[in-house]
Amino acid sequence: MTRDATTPDLADRVRLFLTAANRRDLETIMSIQAPDAVYDLSQRGLGIFEGASAIRGFLEDYLAAFEDIEWEFEEMLALDNRVVLLVVRQQGRPVGVRARVSQREAWVQHYSADGMLSRTSSYLDIDEGRAAANRLAASGSWP
Repeated sequence: MTRDATTPDLADRVRLFLTAANRRDLETIMSIQAPDAVYDLSQRGLGIFEGASAIRGFLEDYLAAFEDIEWEFEEMLALDNRVVLLVVRQQGRPVGVRARVSQREAWVQHYSADGMLSRTSSYLDIDEGRAAANRLAASGSWP
């Protein structure tokens, strides 16, 4: 069963992540990642990044590709004490391009018992992301 409100600690953790991302504050982003965290961005064609070093490298490269970039969440739903579904709108201007780009996506985040971000998966299809989050919350483990 889903809840519309998140627990304060988990909601604070998600807000910290998004605020740090919008500031390009890699130190804060990395400080809330589990050492063996995984970013599964394969649904977006970007690959899978395992471990702090790989995630940091991806984030550095991704952020460097934009003159400016911002993420705003439209929806945040805690499915249990560790699984969060975010519907996010990403907007930015790539380096050397005058036009802005925008993308709406679902993020499924899994947090460890101690509040560290252990896995993030991104889905361009919001309903697919919602279904993945519900499966994860129901099973208690990643597929």
